Amino acid sequence: MHSTILLGPAGTGGDSLKGIQEAHDKGLQAVEIEFTYGVRMSDELAKKCGELSKKLDMSLSVHAPYYVNLASEDSKKIEASKKRILESCKKGNLLGAKYIVFHPGYYGKHGKEECYKIIKKSIVEMQEEIKNKGWNVKLSPETTGKRSQFGDLDELLRLRKETGCELCIDFAHLKAKYQGKINYEEIFEKLRKAGINHIHAHFSGIEFTEKGEKRHILTSEHDIKELLEWIKKSKIEAVIINESPDPMGDCLKSQRILQKL
Repeated sequence: MHSTILLGPAGTGGDSLKGIQEAHDKGLQAVEIEFTYGVRMSDELAKKCGELSKKLDMSLSVHAPYYVNLASEDSKKIEASKKRILESCKKGNLLGAKYIVFHPGYYGKHGKEECYKIIKKSIVEMQEEIKNKGWNVKLSPETTGKRSQFGDLDELLRLRKETGCELCIDFAHLKAKYQGKINYEEIFEKLRKAGINHIHAHFSGIEFTEKGEKRHILTSEHDIKELLEWIKKSKIEAVIINESPDPMGDCLKSQRILQKL
């Protein structure tokens, strides 16, 4: 088995249909639809984007709004977070997007285990709703970049095992969380042990402080090559969404590097 690696940008530059077409025309195979500040897309447009991506054989995914904390001490905030994620799922289903990516939450005053249980409960409840509505999507909590945030790889692999959700591996976030020390060998070994042969991933350059992620920056050729080599070596299938300030440019850079490997 060879590893199939699909590349695509985070966001469509404001015009979803045009953005999907442009990514395809530039030889990319994926796009992540960003609902960063709210789910502001009509059902009609979602269906049109879904039809276009199917026609062009493009892989679509969704990033739910940033205002999500499934471990808030305020139950109203948890309910509002679930509502935003479920709205993203509804649109994702119309878009034909499988992975609904979101940042799960913050530890706050909770211990790690308590935080895990609170987030797990919300995921189980949302999955029930997804099943009842017949939406063909997978909740995909993302590995996070700040030490205050829930979502290291072990936590998400455990969630996947216990709830059947998926996960999004943000390699830049992991690099920031562990102060630039990213152990690819360990990551891919954990995925192999979990029986995972397909990943939905995010990547970019990253600036960080002792607290973790500060901001996404342009992706260096060295970092792109290192990640792609590990994915190929592990014979895993991957969709890599670039989240740098120039996602399209960095995807094309990644494509050139991938063609040489």
